[in-house]
Amino acid sequence: MIPEKVAHVLAQHGLEPLEFEPGSTPTAPSAALRVGVAVGQIAKSILLIGKDGKHRMVVLPGDKKLSSSAIKRITGVKHSMTSAEETREVTGFLPGGVCPFGVNDRVDIFIDKGLSAYSTIYPAAGTDYSAVPISFDQLVAVTGGTVESLVSE
Repeated sequence: MIPEKVAHVLAQHGLEPLEFEPGSTPTAPSAALRVGVAVGQIAKSILLIGKDGKHRMVVLPGDKKLSSSAIKRITGVKHSMTSAEETREVTGFLPGGVCPFGVNDRVDIFIDKGLSAYSTIYPAAGTDYSAVPISFDQLVAVTGGTVESLVSE
């Protein structure tokens, strides 16, 4: 079941999540296979903690890796990935279902500009068995995220 805070955000914007069997979309490759799209179209969301104590979320194409120097350049501090427990505490989501919906009151969201190459992208909807078909521009508008170049080349 889609978490209530995510369902509320999606409903406000006329977006419908896709739901599959539990545990079927926990990674970008498995989500791409289940949805039937390229791995790059899966918008993976990663929660980070900065040396300044602030949490930040990055949203990247599923086939790319975060550039640690890019996030440091943008924020001025080094970051590390949060543990599964800290991710759940901060976002309400477990790894595999982390999404940028309903979290922007707690974390700053940065969206990689590479996702704009696709007409439709698919972030999770708060579970490891969901995806939300959405355009890049909609994702930026709905999340209030900042568009940056975040991936390693």
